Amino acid sequence: MSSDWWRGATLYQIYPRSFADVNGDGVGDLAGVTAKLPYVASLGVDGIWLSPFFTSPMRDFGYDVADHLGVDPLFGVGADFDALLAEAHRLGLRVVIDQVWSHTAAEHPWFEESRASRSNAKADWYVWADARPDGSPPNNWQSWMGGPAWRWEPRRRQYHLHNFLPQMPDLNFHCPAVQHAVLDIAEHWLARGVDGFRLDTANLYFHSRGLQDNPALPEGRRGDAPVLMQQHLHNADQPEAPAFFERLRALMDRHGADGRTRMAVAEIGGAEPLSTMLAYTRGAQRLHTAYSFAFLGQRPDATQLVRQIAPWGEGEGRHSWPSWAFSNHDAPRVASRWGGGAAGAFAFGGRADAGAAALGASAVTWMALLLALRGTVFLYQGEELGLPQSTLAFEDLRDPYGLANWPLNPGRDGCRTPFPWQAEAPQLGFSSAARTWLPVDPAHAPLAVDRQEADPASTLHATRHLLALRRAHAALRLGELDALVAEGDVLVLRRHHADDGTAGGPDTLLLAFNLGPAPALVPWPAAAGAGGAVPLFSHAGARVEGQQLHLPPGAVVYASLP
Repeated sequence: MSSDWWRGATLYQIYPRSFADVNGDGVGDLAGVTAKLPYVASLGVDGIWLSPFFTSPMRDFGYDVADHLGVDPLFGVGADFDALLAEAHRLGLRVVIDQVWSHTAAEHPWFEESRASRSNAKADWYVWADARPDGSPPNNWQSWMGGPAWRWEPRRRQYHLHNFLPQMPDLNFHCPAVQHAVLDIAEHWLARGVDGFRLDTANLYFHSRGLQDNPALPEGRRGDAPVLMQQHLHNADQPEAPAFFERLRALMDRHGADGRTRMAVAEIGGAEPLSTMLAYTRGAQRLHTAYSFAFLGQRPDATQLVRQIAPWGEGEGRHSWPSWAFSNHDAPRVASRWGGGAAGAFAFGGRADAGAAALGASAVTWMALLLALRGTVFLYQGEELGLPQSTLAFEDLRDPYGLANWPLNPGRDGCRTPFPWQAEAPQLGFSSAARTWLPVDPAHAPLAVDRQEADPASTLHATRHLLALRRAHAALRLGELDALVAEGDVLVLRRHHADDGTAGGPDTLLLAFNLGPAPALVPWPAAAGAGGAVPLFSHAGARVEGQQLHLPPGAVVYASLP
């Protein structure tokens, strides 16, 4: 791939706790990831996104960092990460690591010093504020983990901000020393050889200096939790952020002078993330790409899906590059959430699609749709197997959000259960331990890797075929996207890449999907004004009769046009 390898790339997200356990303690580790990288490479992905493995008290399972430069003993030692990086590069895989910079763990040395007094060297490294005259928090901001976003610190007689757990205080990016320290962290990992960063909660780095109350959302748009009842005008999406991202991009570009481009992808939360995503990724001086929660909640119909992807092909969106995901470590698995079966609500306030069980769509349908989109793609471990969401007993829950919101919302543990490698092995081949950190799901046994490797009709084999098509066709990786049909649950896309001298000539594909439970007919290929479409991939019995394409429920067709 070109120096812009990340454009159109597919990255496989690995949640280390649940991927493979080598030392037998019931928790996945870095050595386990390294051992399984040949499997990841065999999928045909371009690299991995590795969730946090840094020193942490693990209240939020690594997203509460106590040492940004250290490997937590639970996952191994520094040499284990170096071995992982070397093996990934040997296999031709890029390595993008999570960076959690909006907040730290309360155990971080920076916070231990900052909380001690109002006059120490790091006194302003975190967001501190005086109480209101009545002793209440300084404003109405709410935590995504529940309750007010402020915690009282008696040593300073002030509140500190925490957008997540109370033990996860927010850094103050208005402090120049904080920005410098964060860039030093980036420098460390870039020098170590990583290929990029996934920036956790990137739109929460800055807050409004005035600490104004957030306004209420209009009635009808309010969610069930307090944090979903207000517009996050003052604790997110602040105008100072792009300047910091320009500093980060300059650092990353300097490390890319060796010809191995480093990339940064931002996670952007919020109800209307598009303007923030565009602001953070505009031009060549800011972040390379960003993704939102657009497809991590309820299933969209064809019109809603096009509404999400269309802005990236017009106006300002043409100067930015999007990323897409249908599953990750924070959302119920897409095979359950959209494709049938029970699904818990999205961990941070979304709702599962109650009608999903009635769909004819399958995990292959969603994989084919995801890999058809223009942008960079993130696949979550197990998505290539079509794993459904796991249902856990209350006593097995570990996620603090699920524990706090049970039974209305079981939290995120259901998408984090151990990976099934072998259907008949103890703990499905994940670990030799008698008990794993989360229980393995018996429902995953028939979908284990060894079973699907032996079945040419499996979701795993379909995923490999689709990924091979994406790598082979410049139209899928880099091409323009036009929606030819978007009616109800029927979607027909045209992907086209002109002959620019880099991809072996022009390339045009037609992609058709029936996302719903009823069969459909669409013109084919007359809808594109061309004839002679050559099928490349089909699923669920799609067939062409004359100029009509018959799409049973869940059907997919990829076809090449001359």
